[in-house]
Amino acid sequence: MSRRPIHSHYVSLLLLACLGGAAPLLCSAAAGESASVYLEDLTSTELRERINAGATTILVPIGGTEQSGPYIALGKHNARARVLSGQIARGLGNAVVAPVLAYVPEGAIHPPAAHMRFAGTISIPDATFEALLEATARSFKQHGFRDVVFLGDHGGYQQNEVKVAARLNREWSADPACRAYALLDYYQVTQTSYVAELKRRGFSEAEIGTHAGLADTALAMAVDKSQVRVEAMAHGAKPGPAEGVHGDPRRATAELGQLGVQRVVETSVAAIRNLIRAREQGAAPTNNRK
Repeated sequence: MSRRPIHSHYVSLLLLACLGGAAPLLCSAAAGESASVYLEDLTSTELRERINAGATTILVPIGGTEQSGPYIALGKHNARARVLSGQIARGLGNAVVAPVLAYVPEGAIHPPAAHMRFAGTISIPDATFEALLEATARSFKQHGFRDVVFLGDHGGYQQNEVKVAARLNREWSADPACRAYALLDYYQVTQTSYVAELKRRGFSEAEIGTHAGLADTALAMAVDKSQVRVEAMAHGAKPGPAEGVHGDPRRATAELGQLGVQRVVETSVAAIRNLIRAREQGAAPTNNRK
């Protein structure tokens, strides 16, 4: 069978589609540029062209490096924040995803408290974390992004996000075309409607858990199954608080986790669109609510 080169008319059709209003990612591919939504995959020139073409929303995924018992890897939040932010960006169509922030407050280091009692957890002071968020947002505003959205995958620093967004919006009050948001809905939906759906399917609150239990583990499996030690979990005993686990992860599946993924993505896309619409209509800054 002969190998045929890519015909010039195929490229021409793609370019015509771009001129006709086709999706920006398709047009990027036609032009030989990266179609990725992740900032790290783009060149500076490609990013500038996207911003100039209207991609002025930047999603800042915030993870964390913390223990999740014997069956989930320490980078669970980082992997989840990156994948979910990517899906949200693709749903929005005009957004770019910043590098994941993996260093977050996790409790006192000495004497160790909370997750810091377990090997591998990394903790930074609240003030350092908030300064990091502020500098990140200011950097993106400098480059032409108008909407900076913090997406926090961990419950412990949600209010830090709110404080930072409020300070930035006061600082940017003279430039109403730019806003910062702490999208609390991104995290809260995993604690509310996702948990309610798992209960509806017959799982108990004790099994669903609050950390490294069924819900948490299922989400990790849906996003990146390599983060979960599936074989060890299937044959292992139920871990408890002494091992850093609150819940029972052993019946978790990727299919159950996908229920949460869908809710996070759909809720976040709708909330961000509403926030941007409110900014464009001149509404007062808000940190989260639709």
